[in-house]
Amino acid sequence: MKKKLICIVLSVTFLTGCSSSSAVLLPYSEADNVISYENIIGTEVSDFFASDLTVIPDELSHMEDTDITATSALIVNTSDDVVLYANNVYERMYPASLTKLITALVVLEEADLTDTVTVSYNASHITESGAKLCGFKEGDKITLEALLNSLLIYSGNDAGTAIAEHMSGTQKGFSKKMNEAAKKIGAVHSNFVNPHGLHDDAQYTTAYDLYLIFNELLKYDKFVSIINQDSYTAVYTDANGKEHTKEFATTNRYLKGTEKAPEGITVIGGKTGTTRKAGNCLILYSQDGQDKSFISLILQADGGNSLFSQMTHLLEKIK
Repeated sequence: MKKKLICIVLSVTFLTGCSSSSAVLLPYSEADNVISYENIIGTEVSDFFASDLTVIPDELSHMEDTDITATSALIVNTSDDVVLYANNVYERMYPASLTKLITALVVLEEADLTDTVTVSYNASHITESGAKLCGFKEGDKITLEALLNSLLIYSGNDAGTAIAEHMSGTQKGFSKKMNEAAKKIGAVHSNFVNPHGLHDDAQYTTAYDLYLIFNELLKYDKFVSIINQDSYTAVYTDANGKEHTKEFATTNRYLKGTEKAPEGITVIGGKTGTTRKAGNCLILYSQDGQDKSFISLILQADGGNSLFSQMTHLLEKIK
């Protein structure tokens, strides 16, 4: 299959029609935790790059905007393969709950959503301070589909553990699937060690890798329908067979109605993430009045209000 690589270059060039049989070298500098792109022009793209994905040379990933103070930010017009803003998109970052995106990708690629999952002791006993939990108890039985909704809408960390253990037996085993899925789509500068994003120094990603993962997820109608919900009601049974329901509200302020997108822009959905070391993070899928699609991303903002105000400013670049 013919692959197309589009490099956004300020007054330089564009690359299209690249063969899928050869590889482009993407060296990584451990010294400064930044990927540097060298000699891209005239090279070809290997199979791990999907077609119609935008690649940004690192030297062009340092746009300036005084209203964007987060460490990393990106907005891409995915309909036209145009980068509207990019800053530090190849810097190694902690993903917080944006980790749940790659968990969702593994589920959608490999699992049967009608599976019934039995919640384990490990999933029901997450004790990390500040960890967001759905409150499922050991022995509860719930469908994988309900867990996926709870994971993406409410960001329940216990849902992530239950998913991982159901699919792979252990979180460590599931993390292998996560890393394989990431590398398959070109997200080669990430490392995932748990399914939920609670902090681990060994778990990291980049804004560009998250763009690749999110873009892949948008191919699944189920994913888009899940992230477009402002709430979800999970129905499950406890260890004694008694039925329970729990309603989980979205963490996305645009869907809650507490944050307003710029006029003419519709936020379809996205994912939030927050830990002390990762800061406040957010990725969104949006459309404009011409039905053009956009992926926007903020990593390591200083506080929730700052996160959403910066995202709104980023979305204003669509006009």
